Amino acid sequence: MALSSDPNFKRLQQWHKAHGASLNMREMFDSDPERFSKFSTTLQTDDGPILLDYSKNLITEEILTMLLDLAKSRGVEDARAKMFSGEKINFTENRAVLHVALRNRSNSPIVVDGSDVMPEVNRVLDKMKAFCHVRN
Repeated sequence: MALSSDPNFKRLQQWHKAHGASLNMREMFDSDPERFSKFSTTLQTDDGPILLDYSKNLITEEILTMLLDLAKSRGVEDARAKMFSGEKINFTENRAVLHVALRNRSNSPIVVDGSDVMPEVNRVLDKMKAFCHVRN
């Protein structure tokens, strides 16, 4: 189904047409003292916390719910699981999307076509690191 035909997309689009022009950041913060805590989260990582603050975007709890519904209806959760498992989701090149391998700080195996890609990823990252540290 095309995105424009998705009922969740249509609902979000209709909401925006009806209410989008009236969204005002200052008013949203003034009317909701808990806005920052509602629309931000801190991820704990091995390298320290990372703050994700989306409170300064034109978003409400209703919009967030509609966006999450749209993501679910478009299969984002399934695509994410496939990406993390090394499935070939890049259909234009018929290959795995290895963004997660490049950021795999734990060096956990990521298997594509029956082989762990992490040794090759680490080899390339080491070459990049060496190149970046060369001094003239």
